[in-house]
Order: sequence, then structure tokens, then C-alpha cells
Amino acid sequence: MAVQFTRIGKEIVMAVKDAGPNPDTNSRLRTAIQNSKAVNMPKHTVDAAIKRASNKDENGYEEHVYEGYAQHGVAILIETATDNTNRTVANVRSYFSKTGGSLGKTGSLDFIFNRKSIFRFLPAEKDMEELEFELIDAGLEELYLEADEEGKDIAVVQTAFEDFGKMQKALEDMGFEMKSAKLERIALSTTEITEEQAVDVLKLIDKLEEDDDVQAVYHNMAE
Repeated sequence: MAVQFTRIGKEIVMAVKDAGPNPDTNSRLRTAIQNSKAVNMPKHTVDAAIKRASNKDENGYEEHVYEGYAQHGVAILIETATDNTNRTVANVRSYFSKTGGSLGKTGSLDFIFNRKSIFRFLPAEKDMEELEFELIDAGLEELYLEADEEGKDIAVVQTAFEDFGKMQKALEDMGFEMKSAKLERIALSTTEITEEQAVDVLKLIDKLEEDDDVQAVYHNMAE
């Protein structure tokens, strides 16, 4: 929970620095606030992050993507937000080195991961076929249901990276209760490994996810 709060707090700061503290005119901030509600982040914590970021003397964060391979040929992509790039790249490199992986060059995994816009929301009583038809003009690529931790149906919409804003507006206009709205990396191909080999890969993923500068970690291990 603390890690999620830290990551969303950084996203709020970056959103405010990018386009101001008003969520009505700042779609990135509006998205971050939606995501904060999904993890039950206290409103006063959100408000404090917005206020802190509104201070011109407050430093922002730089976003960097790192790519490489864990053991057994599994591709790993890491999104970071940092106030100290030297620290972040040194840490990421050390995690790969200590777990038998190798850090690669930026763009080296473009053929494996595709960036997509992913929205999760409560579908209410909406008919899925009807909703699919209504969202086509907003760039809909996929629409399906998944169960949340309580077993409730959550609708999931996938669209192209560049259609994020258009789809976000369409769903907001329809009045759906959003659970999350994110840009995620989807693996176009997967690597088959054994359960024993997966343990080696997860050592690297765990180290990366524990780092405060890391916002998200993606891999292409087959499930």
C-alpha cells in the first residue's frame, strides 16, 4: 500500500508540474486522482501532494524507461520517476547484475512491448455489446470483463496509446465509476520458462518493485 501511495503521489506531482493543479483542466491529474481512489489513498494525502507540487520551489521528477533481460531470456521493462537519475540508473543496473541479468539500450525491447491505454471501471447494468459499439469511435480495441478481489465484474477497455485522452473523455461522459486508467506495456510475445527458472526472474522483479524510483515493471514471462 505504501509503495502504491508513493507511486501515485509522484504521478500527481508530475501531473501538476505538467499542466497545473486543477483536475478539471488537467486530464493527467484527473487520472492520477482516479487511480488514488482505487487504492484508497486518503484525500488529505492527495491534496497535500497537489499543494506540494504547486510550489514552484518544489522539484519535479524525471521519467526514464530502462530495458533489459533477466535470466533465461525474459524481457524486462522498467518505468521510473526520479529526482536523481544517477542514483536510479545505478540501482537498476545493480539489480540486473546481482540477479544474473543484463541491462540493455533504450528501445531494445520495442519489438516485444507495445504501449496501450487500459481503463477499468464498474460496468453497472450496461450491456457489453451495446457498450462496445458506443466506444468504437473512441478507439476501442478490446472490451472484456474481469473479476476484482471481491468477485465483482470490472469492465476493461484497451485502446491505442494515442487514444488515451479520447477514450478517457468518452467513459467520463458516460458516467462510469472508474477504477483505474493507465498506460501499460503489453507483451507481444512471451517466453516459456520452468517454475524453477521463474524463481530466478522474480528475484529481479522483486528488487525492482521495491525501489522507490520505480513506477512499474513489465515482463514477458508466459503465465
